[in-house]
Amino acid sequence: MTSPPAAPLTFDLTLRKPLLGWFPKPTVVVNGLGQPAQWGYRNWKLPDGGPAHVTIFLFNRLWKFGVVEFTVDAVHPGPLLYRAPWLPFLPGRLTRP
Repeated sequence: MTSPPAAPLTFDLTLRKPLLGWFPKPTVVVNGLGQPAQWGYRNWKLPDGGPAHVTIFLFNRLWKFGVVEFTVDAVHPGPLLYRAPWLPFLPGRLTRP
């Protein structure tokens, strides 16, 4: 009898924009694979159960801004919170809530 497949490893990511103003939808890149995202909470899978290099940014038709890069491992993925910058030339912030 075979054992059931192991559940994929995941990490929680909340994407927050400033309260005032219009902001484009964020893009999340996991190990080089871009994935459009929505503002709010989402649970992301770690590919192959190993560490993943993640980049988050906003794109306004001319340039990327609010860029944050980090690595998530399977040992301590933990919940993460990304906050977009107020101005379109500043970096974003990544914290643990």
